[in-house]
Amino acid sequence: MSILSSGVSFHRSILSKPEPLSSRNPRNQNRRILCLNHLNSLNSSSDGLEFGASRGKGEKRSSLSRLKSAVDVGEVVETSGTSGRDSCSYDAIVIGSGIGGLVAATQLAVKGAKVLVLEKYVIPGGSSGFYERDGFKFDVGSSVMFGFSDKGNLNLITQALAAVGARLEVIPDPTTVHFHLPNGLSVQVHREYNKFISELISKFPHEKEGILKFYGVCWQVYNALNSLELKSLEEPIYLFGQFFKKPVECLTLAYYLPQNAGDIARKYIKDPELLSFIDAECFIVSTVNGKRTPMINASMVVCDRHFGGINYPVGGVGEIAKSLAKGLTKKGSEILYKANATSIIIEDGKAVGVNLSDGRQFYAKTIISNATRWDTFGKLLKKENLPKEEKKFQEAYVKAPSFLSIHVGVKADVLPPDTDCHHFVLEDDWKNLEIPYGSIFLSIPTVLDKSLAPEGNHILHIFTTSSVEDWEGLSRKDYEEKKERVAGEIINRLEKKLFPGLKSSIVFKEVGTPKTHRRYLARDSGTYGPMPRNVPKGLLGMPFNTTAIDGLYCVGDSCFPGQGVIAVAFSGVMCAHRVAADLGFEKKNPVLDTALLQLLGWFRTLA
Repeated sequence: MSILSSGVSFHRSILSKPEPLSSRNPRNQNRRILCLNHLNSLNSSSDGLEFGASRGKGEKRSSLSRLKSAVDVGEVVETSGTSGRDSCSYDAIVIGSGIGGLVAATQLAVKGAKVLVLEKYVIPGGSSGFYERDGFKFDVGSSVMFGFSDKGNLNLITQALAAVGARLEVIPDPTTVHFHLPNGLSVQVHREYNKFISELISKFPHEKEGILKFYGVCWQVYNALNSLELKSLEEPIYLFGQFFKKPVECLTLAYYLPQNAGDIARKYIKDPELLSFIDAECFIVSTVNGKRTPMINASMVVCDRHFGGINYPVGGVGEIAKSLAKGLTKKGSEILYKANATSIIIEDGKAVGVNLSDGRQFYAKTIISNATRWDTFGKLLKKENLPKEEKKFQEAYVKAPSFLSIHVGVKADVLPPDTDCHHFVLEDDWKNLEIPYGSIFLSIPTVLDKSLAPEGNHILHIFTTSSVEDWEGLSRKDYEEKKERVAGEIINRLEKKLFPGLKSSIVFKEVGTPKTHRRYLARDSGTYGPMPRNVPKGLLGMPFNTTAIDGLYCVGDSCFPGQGVIAVAFSGVMCAHRVAADLGFEKKNPVLDTALLQLLGWFRTLA
């Protein structure tokens, strides 16, 4: 997952507290996911090993009763599902309720499928949830929402919500990100494309032609993609239909599919600092530089921010997952919380069900894993039985780094007037772009929605890349001390670069490490998706939704087209279409299916 859609999880005591026996009863239907009385009764002690909180001077420790689920406890109903082999009433089971999983589930439900979503925790959304503490409402992950406009075909979040009858009020973000870079380079990515390009050209007037040509190619790719009805690239009836309707656009995408943004940029641009800026543009998309970022991914992000713009949902990013989950149940499907999937049941070579940690089993015609491919084929399935296709994937891709995430509440007067919502900071040396803690991404969603914080305060969500290995093998005391030390260093850097007096203005602080991400989001090593082991051939090597195991599909950031909110939503749409065809809810041609899947498999060998 990209920096623009990263996150950290939360709910310390809530998630570790033993589940009441009554809630484990499969016959306990229509159980409220978490009632306020139960919430207030929970012990407020924290799991200090995984998530520590600290307060500003003179502030009292908050009660856990102030922490609310990202789902409205008075409105959303969780059913316990129908377990047992003889009651295979589900067309599909989705493991995990991240954005990719929820989009896949809701798209299937809209087509008439009966879907059960299994979510390990008490809220939907994964890193796209939120939590409340001391009057602050924090987005768990990034506040930058792509695919959330009212036009085009790439507004996939808007479309997913509309499919289940939901619509959210949004606040337009005038600046996608403000870059603060080495040598005093400062660039604001304005919502208006011409305004952004004019500013960039003013910084590099000698590269005007190169800038226009590079971003022009980005628009060529984006416009081709945005002109198509987006469904599964693994479904031949759709694919051939789109080709006959839009042959030029399809050929354009095929041409750029195996290419990377950095290589395209270097065809037109020579200035090393400008190329480094484009590397930074790509880094916040993919956590790698331009030479390793697929051109299609880069184009989706650097153009969608101008075409539809970045729009922030009123009430926080968690409203998206909440609305999708609510829409899912309204369509007759179900979402089960506190459902920790431990393994996928395979019978006669086909995925047929899911085992939960409490002993329950659920069966369905198809299984969709919203876990990473490392978790799917290393934990939910035995690693020693790894299909050759997955071996090839793991040879070509490694786990992208995780993040150190710091949620902070500050006094509002520490921020200058007209402060932008999103900032990317790389102070001294371009070489530090990709190293752990080298660069900092900062979101201040209260710049857009003041209701997220108490009056006179702002929210800062700060995150920087970090590996889980950097946090292993520490005692609890050393772990807590290291969190405070590293977080303090990051805050000091922001104080020096952007906001003098920042440290003394803090009234609330909470720090999460890669271990936090691994534990609460169930992501191997806390990773946010795949990162090419070497320079890739664009997206050619990325697997799609089908797997080598009959009846098993994957969705999310370790599937085509990769990391980022808009990418995982695209993955969800594609997955739902392919599964719907296999279940009989869409047209299907078995002969063409076999031929296309073999062709796509051959293409991936070229990567």
